[in-house]
Amino acid sequence: MAWLNLLKANLKKEYLELKRYLPNTIAMILTFYIIFLGLFGVIQMVGDPTTQDANTQYVIVNYIFWFLTITIINSIGYEVINEAMRGTLEQLSMSPMGIWRIMAARLLSTTVINLTIVIALLYVSMATAGQWLNIDVVTLVPIMLLTLVGMFGISFIIAGISIILKQVQAFLQILQFILMALAFIPLSLSPIIQFLPFVKGFDMVREVMIHGVSLSQFAMNDFLVLLASALFYFALGLGVFIYCERVAMEKGLLAHY
Repeated sequence: MAWLNLLKANLKKEYLELKRYLPNTIAMILTFYIIFLGLFGVIQMVGDPTTQDANTQYVIVNYIFWFLTITIINSIGYEVINEAMRGTLEQLSMSPMGIWRIMAARLLSTTVINLTIVIALLYVSMATAGQWLNIDVVTLVPIMLLTLVGMFGISFIIAGISIILKQVQAFLQILQFILMALAFIPLSLSPIIQFLPFVKGFDMVREVMIHGVSLSQFAMNDFLVLLASALFYFALGLGVFIYCERVAMEKGLLAHY
């Protein structure tokens, strides 16, 4: 029950912040849509006409999941920075739920809201490009759930670093380009790439949405790699966050910015 109340409170908080700072929310969405228009325009002007449709579909999927990755992975990093600037980070640590549970609830809340935005952006992008992807919900849901678990782990690592260093905005900006590389990189380059965070999940999503692959057509090894990667990065991320929180408490870093 405590978890449910925590999730409801943070979901309401995230929704109200997006609503009250509506111009910023609209600007964020428009920025990513304009980025897509730029990528789409480049393909139309200089791309090979024989592969234009396939390239457009590839760009739609990659840019949509790049947006999702940025918003999820950076979210609690910025939450920690904002709480520290407001002087309320130490108050969170005194909560019976603890910082990591509160941040986990905010992460889930952010994910729910951003998934809604991503779905809207996906359909707008498909309508703009005139390319309609295969939206197989039965296949996509389990793949996305496991992929999101891995994203949560990386997000906790960023949040842990933010607790100690506080000023990591420049790093988070650089991280956007690293995440773009991970979102756009094809798995065919090297089998080792599939063990990087959420790369395997993105590759499977591309197979479903672009090539129409169904759940039964994936090999068991695909899901084993995806599951192992998700659990590894989540456990690593949570472990790093709890360790950084302990270091911050021992050094008194929660009480001041």
